[in-house]
Amino acid sequence: MFEYKRKSESELSSETRNSSSQSSMSSESCSSFSRLSFELLPATPKSTHTQDNLSLKPHRSSDLAYSTIRSLTLAQKKGLTFRDFRLLRNIGSGDIGTVYLCRLANVDENCFYAMKVVDKEALAMKKKVQRAEMEKKILKMLDHPFLPTLYAEFEASNFSCIVMEYCSGGDLHSLRHKQPQKRFSLNSARFYAAEVLVALEYLHMLGIIYRDLKPENVLVRSDGHIMLSDFDLSLCSDAIPAVESPSSSPDPMQPGNRPHLTRLSCVFRRILRSKKIETLAPPSKLFFVAEPVAARSGSFVGTHEYVSPEVASGGSHGNAVDWWAFGIFVYEMIYGRTPFAAPSNELTLRNIVKTPLTFPTHSPSSLLEHHARDLISALLNKDPNSRLGSKRGAADVKTHPFFKALNFALIRSVTPPEIPGLRRQSTSSHYQPKNEEQSTAFHYLF
Repeated sequence: MFEYKRKSESELSSETRNSSSQSSMSSESCSSFSRLSFELLPATPKSTHTQDNLSLKPHRSSDLAYSTIRSLTLAQKKGLTFRDFRLLRNIGSGDIGTVYLCRLANVDENCFYAMKVVDKEALAMKKKVQRAEMEKKILKMLDHPFLPTLYAEFEASNFSCIVMEYCSGGDLHSLRHKQPQKRFSLNSARFYAAEVLVALEYLHMLGIIYRDLKPENVLVRSDGHIMLSDFDLSLCSDAIPAVESPSSSPDPMQPGNRPHLTRLSCVFRRILRSKKIETLAPPSKLFFVAEPVAARSGSFVGTHEYVSPEVASGGSHGNAVDWWAFGIFVYEMIYGRTPFAAPSNELTLRNIVKTPLTFPTHSPSSLLEHHARDLISALLNKDPNSRLGSKRGAADVKTHPFFKALNFALIRSVTPPEIPGLRRQSTSSHYQPKNEEQSTAFHYLF
């Protein structure tokens, strides 16, 4: 038996592939922060207007933190700057930046936010500026209950800052370790898997391949629902939403073989022209498909235990990597570990490529676990072309018997397995800084 840690992941390089260290690839902190006073930093001439980012989002209408910062943004008309925030403490660090708990400086409401601060000079030295820009680009695109809302963006000296919602419940990796036997019940795992699935569906609809799904990146809001985080490893491509019948060709690379496919634009035209939805085929016989099936990348990125065989073997990859990672995610939620983990990164990658999938016990304990294993096995198909989700994406995954009892359209209204509550929205939350002396309120960047 061996122990391993997993922190925020960076790109997998040849050095980490050959390393025999633990599977955690801890992030490098930006040493150039060096206790700079946040309030004394000179503002840069370039100020980013944030009104467009804070257009009305119906799914956030009941969120006090959202309405408060939106009101302030609209009142100032120039967008927010670093002077509008008070940093409280460091709540996490990643490969491209540091995240701070903060609040509005001159507002009475007790609302907390997460501010990600990126040292542009340090990123330039590490040649990772593009990753930070990609994350910012994606955050501007998102408008979904299970994905982050961008509240503000601005620059201060050589630092680039983005302000997002703060999740007081920690992440699923930490939450799992608090469960009996460090694993979720089948019903809890199914709930979290369903919400992650809905979030992935939305990302893929936008042409975004996430590429870094793992429990550490699945945060828990104060109401117990999830939020995916960290998009600097994501890949943006094109996805053409369509409605398909079950008899459509399963090969998305051969559009000529899809005689029953109806583009959504055609559907909308028919609806607007006739104003009769009844003219369409019965909904039960149609699939909504929005999957970036044509996207390809040769980058070697991800978290060792979660990378797909095509990535581990050094080949190119596409949308199927997210469905592989989703299978690993479900496995870890249910069984408390990942299926191919080994004492070293190199052995882990070798297992992913060559070792058959196995489960802790020979027989499932219930029908629901039987369905869970069947789902995991379909997602962890080492052939990306045969992997569940690789052709029709979430449309195929949602129909699996494991999710039969769930109504995906109403999943946001389901009571979560655990609700952190407002008690975690204090400075004594789940997150802990690296050094205890840094835990009190302060206005320093590190």
